Amino acid sequence: MPTKSKIISGILGLVIASIIVISTTVVYTYDYNIEDIKTKIIDNFGNEQITKLFPSDGETSTAADGKQDSKSGLENAVIFSLVRNSELQGMIDSIKFLETRFNKNYHYPWYFANNEPFTEDFKSKISEAVSGETKFITIPTEYWSYPDFIDMDKADKSRMQAQSEGIMYGSSESYRHMCRFNSGFFYKLKELENIDYYWRVEPDVKFKCDINHDPFKKMREEGKLYGFNMGLAEDSRTIRTLWDDVVEFFKENPKMLSKPNNMDFISDDQGKSYNLCHFWSNFEIGDLRFFRSEAYEQFFQYMDKKGGFFYERWGDAPFHTIAVSTLLPPDKLMFVPYTGYYHKPNQDCPRSEKIREELNCNCRPEKDFTWHKWSCINKYFEVNGLEKLNAGIEKRDGVRYEAMDDTLSRLFAGK
Repeated sequence: MPTKSKIISGILGLVIASIIVISTTVVYTYDYNIEDIKTKIIDNFGNEQITKLFPSDGETSTAADGKQDSKSGLENAVIFSLVRNSELQGMIDSIKFLETRFNKNYHYPWYFANNEPFTEDFKSKISEAVSGETKFITIPTEYWSYPDFIDMDKADKSRMQAQSEGIMYGSSESYRHMCRFNSGFFYKLKELENIDYYWRVEPDVKFKCDINHDPFKKMREEGKLYGFNMGLAEDSRTIRTLWDDVVEFFKENPKMLSKPNNMDFISDDQGKSYNLCHFWSNFEIGDLRFFRSEAYEQFFQYMDKKGGFFYERWGDAPFHTIAVSTLLPPDKLMFVPYTGYYHKPNQDCPRSEKIREELNCNCRPEKDFTWHKWSCINKYFEVNGLEKLNAGIEKRDGVRYEAMDDTLSRLFAGK
């Protein structure tokens, strides 16, 4: 007959064991307490802004509440590609590089989006190349068309003027629709509504080093919201009014500006002007819940009404960069090095021979643009007080950089 003390001890043991099991499950699924995060961020940049990023208690999705699939060990993430049927071979080439260097070990789903229906040939060949699940998305017309407030005559004249100035894609309507889609609509696709993270991959890119970690997991564990790989200068002729409109937005909504922020990365004069630095958005890894947040949506809607995507040629790269640099504190951004990423004409290649050997890199370090004097990554590290991973090298000569010299020289004049 068990004594009373033994019965009590047994009950306590069961209770403690239950608590441990529950706690372990919670920690495995959520690496941090959301209320603690709210409190810390409110201390840094105000209660009103945090409510934009964190919905009220009745809502389920937040921008810092990452989840992991307990069965697969994968994050709630997809690789995402905006691609046309005509880019089939270029897309297959990109898939082969990322599958070989990364996804063969994880089998993350790969979603493909197009403003036109994909052909059966495209879907068949792509599905054969991808190791994980595939989805083929036809973009809704309202996400890839002119909004009612656009003056079509003004937009037509703008394209003609841009073409006469020799601006890349200056006459293209589809390019403008693409930039607007990537700025304000891709994250609204119903196929992505329950996804937390995305990795953007374009046709005709290469990954020349093994990626021996899961960037999605790193984002969740460290509470990051936006990841980038390269940074350079935008063509100032494509965004003539962009910064004026950004300044106007924050004058009308001063509490929307995060404190701290990354203003010194995108402006050399405390926000009076834009220095043209932007993260190259053809490589980006992000938290979709940030883009779905009230803060980002309010910013996009305000800027969209200005018409700059069509009256000028606003790109999604400077748009994303300005948004994450002003709406978020710096510690929510994540630099993603050592992937060997290549998108014509720029290459990421580790300078360290040891790292290149460890990651089986097939790239030439003298071609690395990441730490080149024209790269904005140098500035990003400087303004955030980060230690550079590699020393810079002298400017390379060659035709590929001549077209950029005018803009870059103005950006880095006297430096």
